[in-house]
Amino acid sequence: MRKLVLSFVLSAAAAAVVLLGADDPKPLSLAPYYPTPTKVVKAMLELGELKPGELLYDLGSGDGRIVIMAAQQFGAKAVGFEIDPKLVYQSRQRIKKRKLTALATIEQQDLMLADLSQPDLITVFLLPGSNDKIQPLLEDQVKSGARVVSHDFTFRGWEAEREIVVEDPEDEAMPIHKLFLYRH
Repeated sequence: MRKLVLSFVLSAAAAAVVLLGADDPKPLSLAPYYPTPTKVVKAMLELGELKPGELLYDLGSGDGRIVIMAAQQFGAKAVGFEIDPKLVYQSRQRIKKRKLTALATIEQQDLMLADLSQPDLITVFLLPGSNDKIQPLLEDQVKSGARVVSHDFTFRGWEAEREIVVEDPEDEAMPIHKLFLYRH
């Protein structure tokens, strides 16, 4: 069943992902929006050993739920990178409503152009091909000791330090989630 659901999600995603030409100025969409369940968000941040005062980047932050939880429940400074203007607006409104603007921000930016040298923890929930696209950036920019947590999809050639499975029966489309922790 999981393979069937993942096949459907990947097929839909492949149809939705915008591919760039070499001189196309539009930002690159690396995955369709699929919200990470709250239980999985918490597990990602715990697996990544996020501590108060650390800096988290969420690449492809969607509605901001990882950024918000990182700030609100973990006391981290959290930055989300999202290109969809509607999701950026929604995220920023959620952050304001929770009075988290001192700790949480959303950048409307193509994550392929982001400076990834500062965060202690990076979270991603992208497609396998998208992980391949950002992997060279992570390898070149991420500081020593930083952690990367990937939701459901691995990075080619990287050995995960830890892997966990999170079951969420409330997520009918994908009730089983795999998380991978990498340390740079």
